[in-house]
Amino acid sequence: MELEAYELVSLRRPPDAPDYEDETRDRIQAAHLAYVGSLHESGHIVTNGPVLEQADESLHGLVFYRVGSLDEARRLAEQDPAVEAGRLAVDVMLWWCPAGSMTRSGTPVDLAE
Repeated sequence: MELEAYELVSLRRPPDAPDYEDETRDRIQAAHLAYVGSLHESGHIVTNGPVLEQADESLHGLVFYRVGSLDEARRLAEQDPAVEAGRLAVDVMLWWCPAGSMTRSGTPVDLAE
């Protein structure tokens, strides 16, 4: 079996995350989404998104990087405005999957529900 490697970053809410005012929190979230979007557009991120309906409330999202090293993935992840603001912390690991499997579509989600 052929395998492909990705750098997987989990985004977690640290227990000591600062409690910002709503306006500041919204600004940080907008900057986070813009930053992740720019990394996706540049090809550094293959896919990313929030994690919902799971047991670990600290886990907020997953980001699949394809940058060739854990150090580079960590460097990029730590430049995320939400990480810099202390709202999120990162765990960086290597993830293998069958070659070509990252191209299958998932179940469609209707955000209007």
